[in-house]
Amino acid sequence: MSDSAASHAEASIDPELRDQIEEALDTIRPYLMADGGSVRLLNVTDDNVVELELLGACGTCPMSTMTLRAGIEQALKRSVPQVQRVEAVNAPSPA
Repeated sequence: MSDSAASHAEASIDPELRDQIEEALDTIRPYLMADGGSVRLLNVTDDNVVELELLGACGTCPMSTMTLRAGIEQALKRSVPQVQRVEAVNAPSPA
């Protein structure tokens, strides 16, 4: 997703929901940054699927799928119950 498309998607997210998701992501980011990575919120679909971009080391890490499901997705669902699923738009393919 291009930067302009990402900006448009972010602009279309309900501001209150975006703030709740960003607040939850802010609790996770220090752990990702410790390993050289991070995430960026790109979009929330109409059916409450959160689309993230994996940044830095997370974008190429073979463990990113596990981190996404066991870490990021679970933390977001706990903090923002309306989140149904979390997807990374640039997750590496499983080996």
